[in-house]
Amino acid sequence: MIEENKNATPAEYSADSIQVLEGLEAVRKRPAMYIGDISEKGLHHLVYEVVDNSIDEALAGYCNNIDVTINEDNSITVIDDGRGIPVDYHEKEGKSALEVVLTVLHAGGKFNKGTYKVSGGLHGVGVSCVNALSTLLKAEVHRDGKIYMMEFSCGKALNEIQVVGTTDKTGTTISFKPDNTVFTVTEYKYDILARRLRELAFLNAGINLRLTDRREIREDGSFKSELFHSDEGLKEFVRYVDKSKEKLIQDVIHIVTEKQGIPVEVAMTYNTSYNESVFSYVNDINTIVGCTPQAGFRRG
Repeated sequence: MIEENKNATPAEYSADSIQVLEGLEAVRKRPAMYIGDISEKGLHHLVYEVVDNSIDEALAGYCNNIDVTINEDNSITVIDDGRGIPVDYHEKEGKSALEVVLTVLHAGGKFNKGTYKVSGGLHGVGVSCVNALSTLLKAEVHRDGKIYMMEFSCGKALNEIQVVGTTDKTGTTISFKPDNTVFTVTEYKYDILARRLRELAFLNAGINLRLTDRREIREDGSFKSELFHSDEGLKEFVRYVDKSKEKLIQDVIHIVTEKQGIPVEVAMTYNTSYNESVFSYVNDINTIVGCTPQAGFRRG
């Protein structure tokens, strides 16, 4: 039998109880909602978010080289030779487009159909979340013959956008140091990042992705480094995952087509094993739990 405590005072619930989180506060308050978790998976996901922006530039035809570096202090630097994040004044937000991209959730060029025909994700929270969860993020943009620079800490700008030099190149460099008060794991693993970059190289034929680890020095004095590049894309991907198995057919079945304006690419082969391996991707993002295209492929 449970007795009701008639003297208990009900918790006050009024307008004052409604909390509004400004800017990127929500990301810092509930980081796992945005990046999956705050351990190893989430830590590495920060890198993927920055690299995916560079990949979007590559998919649009403006980027050929992406360099990812693990620095000695476990910070990360991602460099691409794309067009560079826009830096001009954003009328609605009242600040530079660079600051908008890095500090405002659901902001980016992916929502404008004329900017990116294909992109990895359409929520616009990626790089701004990286910024929110980093004690220091430095953005350097090469664009219009100038080098623009801006620094942030925990999602807040430390300075106005500055012109720090001239250049004859284009591209974006993002360096960030994850906040160790947020993450339970703070050390990046080379093999985890290498796996994702190798995957992206297979999914985006012709692009160069390089991973460098400045924490490990080889006998010749150079840093541990690896270049990921694929000329044949998915065909090479299938050969790679199937290399240890006995083949039933020598060639890889490769189909590239387009239906209702949506490009589709399929590569497959057969071996003597009884288990199948299916990897499906939509806009370079692995659909781990399955997807409509995968279901359609099976039915076909």
